[in-house]
Amino acid sequence: MPDNAPLNRGRFFSAAANTIVAAQLGALAPADAQSGVADSDGATTALTPQPGAHTSFGSVKQIDAGLLNVGYAEAGPANGTAVILLHGWPYDIHSYVDVTPILAGAGYRVIVPYLRGYGTTTFLSAATPRNGQQGMTALDVIALMDALRIKSAIFGGFDWGSREAAVIAALWPQRCKGLVAVSGYLITNRNLTVLPLPPKAELGWWYQYYFSTENGVLGYTKYRHDLAKLIWSIVSPNWRFSDATFDRTAAAFDNPDHVAIVISNYRWRIHLIEGDPQYDHLEAQLQQGPVITVPTITIASDFDGANASGTAYRDKFSGRYSHRIFNGIGHNVPQETPQAFAQAVIDVDALAKTS
Repeated sequence: MPDNAPLNRGRFFSAAANTIVAAQLGALAPADAQSGVADSDGATTALTPQPGAHTSFGSVKQIDAGLLNVGYAEAGPANGTAVILLHGWPYDIHSYVDVTPILAGAGYRVIVPYLRGYGTTTFLSAATPRNGQQGMTALDVIALMDALRIKSAIFGGFDWGSREAAVIAALWPQRCKGLVAVSGYLITNRNLTVLPLPPKAELGWWYQYYFSTENGVLGYTKYRHDLAKLIWSIVSPNWRFSDATFDRTAAAFDNPDHVAIVISNYRWRIHLIEGDPQYDHLEAQLQQGPVITVPTITIASDFDGANASGTAYRDKFSGRYSHRIFNGIGHNVPQETPQAFAQAVIDVDALAKTS
């Protein structure tokens, strides 16, 4: 789950922001065909989570990329504009199982990889540290792009995926044509994560403190599916997902490196462990809170609470920009409202083409 202290650590149990502007999503169409949608900040849409129409990507491909053998789903024409969609924790590629056919049908080449520690993505060497710090997944994605010979792509993400997409946009803007970022600017600043928050705000991070203990490691190892299902129900209270929907994703947590990556990620954030020294130069850049210059659409949901307006991170985006608020939707935005998420990808592509 995301962390951008102190902007959003306390939003876990927050109420949704007040509605700014009432609007209805139209049919899928490029941004320039929808007057006022793509560049209107703070447009709010009332939505209801919908049951998914798709249950599978069909086949999952594998490719050696950097330190990993990456499992990924692919759809759409090979010569289409590349779109890379990144999931978070505790989720997997199925968060995009309904977004992908929409975008593929619109002519995009869609790539949805399992992150390190999930699904069929495995390490090429047993000697590689099972490191979950924020820059590593971004480097994994860059390596995947190189392996697939993708020079640049539109990125979409939520939770961990939103952070890693933002890292790529910030550090390698030449590889990112446009960005759709759920919950806004999520690049972790470890200088801020050590600062205490009021108890009510800290309550939302119970699992992070649980993971800081050896009992938490043992507990997540034994009860990873139960904990993940609990998280789903808390952060998406209006989403009536089925057991089958959850089980399809939960299978990805059986990856042999899953627990190690998750524990590393959350312990690294709060300085309980250090990252790999060879990537210190990248983390040093990220600790400066780099401004993202590529065209961006940020999305807030009920999960974002008081930060749903987007004003707290507006100055982190200097390129063409739009902010959207999806009332009634929880944290897993692409799976709860796939058409609205796909529309954001199409719209940010239009922004990029007119920048």
